[in-house]
Amino acid sequence: MVIRAIVADDQAIVRTGFVNLLGTQDDIEVVGEAEDGVQAVRVAAEQRPDLALLDIRMPHKNGIEAAREITRVSGGATKALMLTTFGLDEYVYDALAAGASGFLLKDTTFPELLHAVRVVAEGNALLAPELTKRLIAQFVKQRSAPAPVRTVEELTGREVEVLLHIAQGLSNAEISARLTITDHTVKTHINRLFTKMGLRDRAQAVILAYELGLVIPQGRRPAPPSRT
Repeated sequence: MVIRAIVADDQAIVRTGFVNLLGTQDDIEVVGEAEDGVQAVRVAAEQRPDLALLDIRMPHKNGIEAAREITRVSGGATKALMLTTFGLDEYVYDALAAGASGFLLKDTTFPELLHAVRVVAEGNALLAPELTKRLIAQFVKQRSAPAPVRTVEELTGREVEVLLHIAQGLSNAEISARLTITDHTVKTHINRLFTKMGLRDRAQAVILAYELGLVIPQGRRPAPPSRT
């Protein structure tokens, strides 16, 4: 299976670099490029890619807005993988809420980028651990929206523990070691957790942990402006 991808970044040298790197892989085909969020939405609608690699800060329409529209129009068929710098990691929560399935730093290594593209294209979620930890510690505040219908009482104690570890960016293997249970048992708890709460992936699990008040954040900046 060949992963069809588009790349959107307003910096031509960065965009070209990602396009060239992805083009070296037999299982990845770049089918379109965009220099701003508006173009990204249009190219995604035309090409119907499996994945959109989006810079979070672009002119006319930022990456979060583009991700929201791309995932909505495609019915979730096109996955959004966001790229940012350390200075913009406060927008992780908004990107995930907009439908993004992956979030990476721009200084990520080539192997890490390829791994992220493949993981997200397969329908899974991927978060850079550094971003997840900083997100929990600093950048999200409780939303003023009505309390979610889902409640923590629907989960077993072990499922709550697993959800907390997912929100901290731990992998299945790390959760297994932390709770002293097998990897298979971790997967079982995750499957039950996702089924009970109607979750699509780990990204939605992170959001749920905040909404249920299991993680207490400390404030968040406004959404990133589009570059003009």
